[in-house]
Amino acid sequence: MKANVRVGIRLFADAASSDSVYHSIFLSRIFTKHVMNRRLFSVRTLMTSVAAAALLWGCSKSAPDAPAAAGSAASAAAGLPAKIVVGLDDNFPPMGFRDEKGELVGYDLDLAREAGKRMGVEMEFKPIDWSAKEAELNGKRVDLLWNGMTITEERKKNVNFTKPYMQNQQIVIVTEKSPIQAKAELAGKVVGVQDGSTAVEAVQKDPLAKDIKELKKFGDNVAALMDLTTGRLDAVVVDEVVGRYYTSKKPGEYRVLADNFGSEDYGVAVRKDDAELLTKLDQTLDAMVADGSAKTIYDKWFAEAKQ
Repeated sequence: MKANVRVGIRLFADAASSDSVYHSIFLSRIFTKHVMNRRLFSVRTLMTSVAAAALLWGCSKSAPDAPAAAGSAASAAAGLPAKIVVGLDDNFPPMGFRDEKGELVGYDLDLAREAGKRMGVEMEFKPIDWSAKEAELNGKRVDLLWNGMTITEERKKNVNFTKPYMQNQQIVIVTEKSPIQAKAELAGKVVGVQDGSTAVEAVQKDPLAKDIKELKKFGDNVAALMDLTTGRLDAVVVDEVVGRYYTSKKPGEYRVLADNFGSEDYGVAVRKDDAELLTKLDQTLDAMVADGSAKTIYDKWFAEAKQ
């Protein structure tokens, strides 16, 4: 490209970012001097180029989409990204799972959406291998783990947690016709748990563990409960929120024992270097509890299970 043509193109780029029509007029004069006298461009080409530059300048001044701009401004002011990716197990009802339409739904998803709205960020939900959840978080493939994750001292070594937002127990589920009436009767039995869940730790640290015939691990609790129904398991140890929700959907098929494998708290897991996000999440969850929105979401998902 000849030098005078390059000068003309560069000047058009400068004019496109200008705030004044004067620059477009000034541009046309300079461009005419450098280009038109040498007959590199016709008058029609020149006028078309000036019009294009004016159009580009006008487009650069168009207002951004108001809601998106407002959300971005709010998240930026809080030191947060515009979008946060939430890692979850998509087969963990009612905390997070797929409905009959294949859509991701659940208690934790509703909580996360409400929190995201208040923080001015978009919450994107990403199903992950729950047994590798901490690697997913610290590898920055997700930004949060929000799916009925139990707070433990071992997990605190690798991630930070919000304040507890829900209490849970590791309950024992048997079939309605099972002869098992107490936890002690699991001795010599085959017990199912979800791999990577705190049910594994809860059973293993219990004195009864040495007497259990086999602790069989499954990819998710639904698969374990199916094996219980078919008789391949004698019992399933599972998070209470999941177990009671699932059994409430199939009345007369399952029974929950009176004793359990201990209580625990749920929290949202955050990377250790995301201090601002952790602080903002805690503040937002506190506000949701204070104004009753957290209870409204809870009742939506657990009212039936409590009946």
